[in-house]
Amino acid sequence: MQGWAGSPHRVSDKLKQSPQALAEANSTEISPALDKNGSLASLQELDAAFSQLRSHLYNITLQLAGDGDPGPRRHVLLMATTRTGSSFVGEFFNQQGSIFYLFEPLWHVEKTVTFLPGGASAVGSALVYRDVLKQLLLCDLYILENFISPVPEGHLTPFLFRRGSSHSLCEEPVCTPSTKKVFEKYYCKNRRCGPLNITLAAEACRRKQHVALKTVRIRQLEFLQPLVEDPRLDLRIIQLVRDPRAVLASRMVAFSGKYETWKKWASEGEAPLREEEVQRLRGNCESIRVSAELGLRRPGWLRGRYMLVRYEDVARAPLQKAREMFRFAGLPLTPQVEEWIGKNTQAPRDGNGVYSTCKNSSEQFDKWRFSMPFKLAQVVQDACAPAMQLFGYKLASSPAALANRSFSLLEEAQPAWVT
Repeated sequence: MQGWAGSPHRVSDKLKQSPQALAEANSTEISPALDKNGSLASLQELDAAFSQLRSHLYNITLQLAGDGDPGPRRHVLLMATTRTGSSFVGEFFNQQGSIFYLFEPLWHVEKTVTFLPGGASAVGSALVYRDVLKQLLLCDLYILENFISPVPEGHLTPFLFRRGSSHSLCEEPVCTPSTKKVFEKYYCKNRRCGPLNITLAAEACRRKQHVALKTVRIRQLEFLQPLVEDPRLDLRIIQLVRDPRAVLASRMVAFSGKYETWKKWASEGEAPLREEEVQRLRGNCESIRVSAELGLRRPGWLRGRYMLVRYEDVARAPLQKAREMFRFAGLPLTPQVEEWIGKNTQAPRDGNGVYSTCKNSSEQFDKWRFSMPFKLAQVVQDACAPAMQLFGYKLASSPAALANRSFSLLEEAQPAWVT
């Protein structure tokens, strides 16, 4: 697809191409196709109708398992950057059976739309992400067909990024019988499914009581104001942050090839760090800080709809922070979520892979301190000092202070971070 740099109006045209009317967005009616005689056209459609009915009854059962009142439909956005623990925290919402959870759907937009860095193009990319995000929160999953490559045929695709990270896309009726001849690049973890049927996924989204989405591709909180004010949405935004020194340490492992300059400088010290590398780090920290400061100022449109969370606080007390996040979002914390947190925050040592959501969290969150060269930490502290001060991350004054576990690098979390 041709890049859309600086052409937001073309994005609006794309957004209008959804095959299904949004007027039915909150419908839970089950309407299998009928032939001209008023009977079901085939046994396949009958089977599909029963699958939909079974799923519908299951979701009613989930609602009745609570207090009998499902309450209002909530929309939750987990907003983060790479290597901040967002996959781990996103699992809290993925494990809640009445939530339709999507993992990084904007990945397809990033891979398809070409923008030049900075200036008007940065604004243009933010607007594209925002408009696609709005459609996804409204369960218009067809919008992704404009960005998935190869283009889906008949609303079927085996190429939805990390499909297996969303339970809602791997359970009936969205999980259709697998097709042996189709290569499934992103497959479900616990069961074999056929290519993703986007129509069935959109219907499942509308049947679920709530919608949650995790993304590392939205940085500018101010651009989300139209979504917060949209009467069709009840949006709660959770901004997840992490010590930028830990983020850099994690990125140098996970994205090793992109950080060769940093690693060579840290180990050999011969070639100086390029200023553009440091500027990119500073720019990332500043964009996070600016969004957080906006949220913490409590403008009228964000009041009661913004929460700032540090990954380190989640790692130290995952169940407590999960309760706080769910309470903020107006969602019930189910026993399934509590059980998952218990099992996955006390993982054995071999459960702490680069992309694992199984963490021995209380032991892992500051492990980076003991392997990061002090001069690397100094570069981050110089570039990100304003953000670190805002989020309560202490500066290390010496190599000994950095590696001393008894010296905490964390200030206490502020109650005002929930607005």
